[in-house]
Amino acid sequence: MSVNQQAHTGPPYGQPQPGYQGYQQPAYGGQSLPGVPQAQYGAYNGPMPGYQQPVPPQGYFPSLGFPSKGSPVSLNSDTSSLAPNFIGSLRAPPTSGAPPPASGASHPSGHLAYSQFEHGDVQNGIPASAAPMQRPPASQPFLPGSAPTPVSQISTFQQYGPPPASVQQLRNHMAGMTIGSTAASAPPPAGLGYGVGPSSYPPTTGAPRPPAMPGPPLPGQTVAGPPSSQPNHVSSPPPPSTMAGLHPGPPMSGLHGPPPPTHPPQPGYQMQQNGSFGQMRGPQPNYGGAYPGAPNYGSPPGPPPPPKRLDPDSIPSPQLNELPPQQKPRHRIDPDAIPSPIQVIEDDRNNRGSEPFVTGVRGQVPPLVTTNFLVKDQGNASPRYIRCTSYNIPCTSDMAKQSQVPLAAVIKPLAALPPEETLPYLVDHGESGPVRCNRCKAYMCPFMQFIEGGRRFQCCFCSCVTEVPPHYFQHLDHTGKRVDFYDRPELSLGSYEFLATVDYCKNNKFPSPPAFIFMIDVSYNAVKSGLVRLICEELKSLLDYLPREGNMEESAIRVGFVTYNKVLHFYNVKSSLAQPQMMVVSDVADMFVPLLDGFLVNVNESRTVIASLLDQIPEMFADTRETETVFAPVIQAGLEALKAAECAGKLFIFHTSLPIAEAPGKLKNRDDRKLINTDKEKTLFQPQTSFYNNLAKDCVAQGCCVDLFLFPNQYLDVATLGVVPYQTGGSIYKYAYFQLDTDQYRFLNDLRRDVQKEVGFDAVMRVRTSTGIRATDFFGAFYMSNTTDVEMAGLDCDKTITVEFKHDDKLSEDSGALLQCALLYTSCAGQRRLRIHNLSLNCCTQLADLYRNCETDTLINYLAKYAYRGVLSSPVKTVRDALINQCAQILACYRKNCASPSSAGQLILPECMKLLPVYLNCVLKSDVLQPGPEVTTDDRAYIRQLVTSMDVAETNVFFYPRLLPLTKADVDSDSLPAAIRNSEERLSKGDIYLLENGLNIFVWVGVNVQQGLIQNLFGVSSFSQISNALSTLPVLENPFSKKVRSIVDMLQGQRSRYMKLIIVKQEDKLEMLFKHFLVEDKSLSGGASYVDFLCHMHKEIRQLLS
Repeated sequence: MSVNQQAHTGPPYGQPQPGYQGYQQPAYGGQSLPGVPQAQYGAYNGPMPGYQQPVPPQGYFPSLGFPSKGSPVSLNSDTSSLAPNFIGSLRAPPTSGAPPPASGASHPSGHLAYSQFEHGDVQNGIPASAAPMQRPPASQPFLPGSAPTPVSQISTFQQYGPPPASVQQLRNHMAGMTIGSTAASAPPPAGLGYGVGPSSYPPTTGAPRPPAMPGPPLPGQTVAGPPSSQPNHVSSPPPPSTMAGLHPGPPMSGLHGPPPPTHPPQPGYQMQQNGSFGQMRGPQPNYGGAYPGAPNYGSPPGPPPPPKRLDPDSIPSPQLNELPPQQKPRHRIDPDAIPSPIQVIEDDRNNRGSEPFVTGVRGQVPPLVTTNFLVKDQGNASPRYIRCTSYNIPCTSDMAKQSQVPLAAVIKPLAALPPEETLPYLVDHGESGPVRCNRCKAYMCPFMQFIEGGRRFQCCFCSCVTEVPPHYFQHLDHTGKRVDFYDRPELSLGSYEFLATVDYCKNNKFPSPPAFIFMIDVSYNAVKSGLVRLICEELKSLLDYLPREGNMEESAIRVGFVTYNKVLHFYNVKSSLAQPQMMVVSDVADMFVPLLDGFLVNVNESRTVIASLLDQIPEMFADTRETETVFAPVIQAGLEALKAAECAGKLFIFHTSLPIAEAPGKLKNRDDRKLINTDKEKTLFQPQTSFYNNLAKDCVAQGCCVDLFLFPNQYLDVATLGVVPYQTGGSIYKYAYFQLDTDQYRFLNDLRRDVQKEVGFDAVMRVRTSTGIRATDFFGAFYMSNTTDVEMAGLDCDKTITVEFKHDDKLSEDSGALLQCALLYTSCAGQRRLRIHNLSLNCCTQLADLYRNCETDTLINYLAKYAYRGVLSSPVKTVRDALINQCAQILACYRKNCASPSSAGQLILPECMKLLPVYLNCVLKSDVLQPGPEVTTDDRAYIRQLVTSMDVAETNVFFYPRLLPLTKADVDSDSLPAAIRNSEERLSKGDIYLLENGLNIFVWVGVNVQQGLIQNLFGVSSFSQISNALSTLPVLENPFSKKVRSIVDMLQGQRSRYMKLIIVKQEDKLEMLFKHFLVEDKSLSGGASYVDFLCHMHKEIRQLLS
């Protein structure tokens, strides 16, 4: 996508600009709007035969469509070409024959008389610059060969501002123009393209250039209206009352020009992604328009393409003299003109949500994580298990280095599937075990090649030839496929499981079923807050829901109980006892388990004893005065118990405070906000002692996974306490300032899900690749004792492991590249299994193919994890700069090697990476990399660990939250209201909005919301009576209440953690927290707005290119 910045001396980025505020733009891509008259002209489809095409004047770039696959690219030597999607002008077209203007003067700007847009080439004009436009004489000569001069760089975001031109002159000039008239001969708006208006670049000197003079419109062409002019000065941002959608001015009826015409769907070739075949060319006689159709990446052809959108540029801006008075000073880049995440998500849903994603084709890019789609496994693993940053990887390491696109896969080996999809089949090969390659030990998969009539097979990973075991032999058909191809999951599917033999087990002995040990902090804080009683009550019923294998009547998992403060209390709950027995271990320096028999028991057998214990614990400690706690000995106790029982398992630890009692692993309070933005900031993320790393290593060796539930009222050093959960593959849950009435529902939901979810124990994962690439780096919650094996004491259905690949040889386009992820684990019934996921990728020798097959959401997932690991060893500023630099290099490489030659003033983004800047800015503004004053050190350490094992769908909503206008919800349908962009100016005082980011759900209520809606949703009669303390919405019997609660429940069901509900009233103190998540706006902690960051990225790219 390209964003043209024709230079001019307008205000810098981030400044408002007139003519946009409150003016109804189409949503990024130009759907027609309600109340806007339809265009009277059809779609323009190339010049009409018989019309002479006007020669384009110098200094203006026709947009070029893609040539058809085999046709040569023709480019006129005297016309520069222009890449499609682009962002505003950065080069000043100087006035005719005059020397370059002094600051304050401004210029007319040329524009195409017609244009032909390729798919995805979203273009919006910038408002023209200020000062009256002089119309040049009609016979003005065209000056060939005066190339644009490079623009001088500026080092920082400074704001330049010459004085304004006379507004009266502008008015007079504009009053003489008409909007939408077919006879209009005024130049259309300046800056073809992506409407990122005035830039902060100073004007350049260069050859004089006449403005473009469009000829009469061609039949079937809409004429863009006049530019909205801009005083050439930097105005301060308007007061809050003039925010879009909130301003009190008169309604702006009658200002909308005709909407852009839409192409009807036409049969034709599938559309190519941007940059597909080298350069692009302008419309030519006898050629139709661009090929309509959606990209189809190899899945079965979808429905006919939707009507093609045109750009908001063809809707003229309102004239200055028609604007309400408070709007005149507002001029800045139009936010509707830059790539919109909402639009991209919506387009993908419409184009790819209706057809199943069939995985039989190598290297096809799956639908976005935000699209609901069904997967049909036909030989490659489902994107629910593996997603890649690119599905077409460079053949050589030089090409990979040049592009700087990281080659990574985000793997979720035990991902939960929707009910309509089948779980991986379990294959049992008996005592001989799975068939594997003799050399590299890869497992049998659909890409293995059978030869010699089926007696041998050639490995697809290392090319070694292996004998087929006699029991596995089968004849081949005439195509070389085994005749039992479809009967064997490992030959026809991308994902499947093997039953492991005893050779795959520890000590060559089949494992025992795992155990769950519940370890409850009974110090003063935990008892006083009601937490201990709450946990005990919940466990009584929760123990009936322990995970079990498919058709088992009861769970095979055994359970045990420990309570602790400064000492540990173990409980004997043997079924033969009338009452539980308690044993105290006060020597925490040398931890041991005081009983073997009766500690780990079957729930059904010991039900009455367990119930009695859970009733007694809250009473036993009701009057405790003990405030100090230990922590490491608690983990050691659980570990010793599992060792004694010779099984793997999970510890559920409920902990409230910094462990300062005298014991191994004792910690001190080292919280220091003064370290932020210093070189020592990294110590805040590092554990304060190596003790816990060693403990984690012991836990992994035994298969002891730790899940930690924290309830802090002050600093408790998550960075250190989290080491063992993190390295054992466990989870951390944090409930700061826990209060029974508001937080219990969230905690109990998290606990239930954590206890019930599918989990594998004592897991080892290895990723094999075909010759040419290898796995070099790993991110996630695990432990590694060597360079290849990822070890996890536990791995649940929510955890991902991110793997980065590097070249160690050349790849070939013919054979592509293969990945095989093999996970060896113990199921919750104690069965040893191997889960295998295979994926085949394409390889390319052209950078354009790499950029056409990238997945931005996965790229951001990888970059965030890479950055969040970086803060452990480098200053945060270094990490932020490295992120910006890498993304600038990715985009600069595309610009240099894949985009059509065009003015340096254009920001050109690859079609499938057009959201990279907005998402990257969200990562840079996140609490880990740029904390606000209210973010605690513990919060940052918690988020850092959480993100490291998130999947792509979770990072997507975490960094760019989902914002839904609840008042627009249709109470009679099941669907969600259409999401809107994360910016304050999208909010209206009269509406209620919901924002979710995977951890929180905010319900924002505007001050002018109708009383009836407030009554229906909150059960109170006025805005002032709405309580901020609500943790759930009241259950009211009316359609609006039911709809909103069903939306909340639906969102909660999609996330791995129960989100905290926070009610935010407009202009309330909580609103600051809510605004922190409006990620397209400037943040209080200093993070740039989306518009500002886009301009900064453009500057970085230009510096790299120059």
